[in-house]
Amino acid sequence: MRPRYQWDLGYRSLPLGERTLVMGVLNVTPDSFSDGGQFFSPGSAIAHGLALLDEGADILDIGGESTRPGTPVEAGHSPSLAGVVSADEELARVLPVIEAIKRERPSAILSIDTYKARVARLAIDAGVEIVNDVSGFTWDADMADTIAQRPCGAILMHTRGLPHEWRTQPPAEDIVSLVRDELRARLSDTLDHGISRRAIVLDPGFGFGKNLDENYPLLAHLADFHLFGFPLLVAVSRKGFLAHTVSTRLAELELNTNPPLPAAARENATLAAIVAAALGGAHIVRVHTVRPAVEALSIADAILRAAEAPS
Repeated sequence: MRPRYQWDLGYRSLPLGERTLVMGVLNVTPDSFSDGGQFFSPGSAIAHGLALLDEGADILDIGGESTRPGTPVEAGHSPSLAGVVSADEELARVLPVIEAIKRERPSAILSIDTYKARVARLAIDAGVEIVNDVSGFTWDADMADTIAQRPCGAILMHTRGLPHEWRTQPPAEDIVSLVRDELRARLSDTLDHGISRRAIVLDPGFGFGKNLDENYPLLAHLADFHLFGFPLLVAVSRKGFLAHTVSTRLAELELNTNPPLPAAARENATLAAIVAAALGGAHIVRVHTVRPAVEALSIADAILRAAEAPS
């Protein structure tokens, strides 16, 4: 049975658990692994964001910097990670999109995908209600206090290492225990900063510092993370571990797999993974293509309702 929660977004709350919510991805970047800068211009980003909402997205997650594997670290930058995008540039990318979408759809729930406290602050001022920090509030020392001082929801994600380290990290002996223990520590620190329990959603961080096959134990044991008593978000859309698995199977069948599945060809695998996540207890899934996800999750949610019904 999937636990139910009210997610406190500051000025309103969002029920979680009655059905699986869909978070649509809007990358306002020139170099995202998933869409290759397709929505980098403000006009195309705004149009795509509105289209995702029309297709059934419950939340729109807007990001202005890619944190894909291999993202370079800039020497001497503080706090601990530097992408190639400054806070000023990131804000120039995302603020016009946030403001335009809020003008068109005042009731839309927007999330900012950033690890920079300054970007989070100004995005909240522009109407964003959720901060989605892939670093778990660790790459910018001011992020946890920023969230605690503002009315918003917060997604606390597990990340192992930095993007430039992910391809060479040694495997974990027990990835589920490692993620569980490190999330517990991050939660303790987050709550010590004064962030409300009701504002937090947990994300195990699929692909973020996990080797390809380490993602499947996390998906298989997703229900273990309910021990913390927080809602769960799963972000597996188009990720490399899905492409690796599918390409391996297609090669066994002697079907064409050269080159390996590009990001846009991973939708079938994504649908399989998000249905598994919902059945495993995820409250929110983050996807690039919304309409197929809405349709697939309607089936998963019907199965969950049937499982909860008295026999």
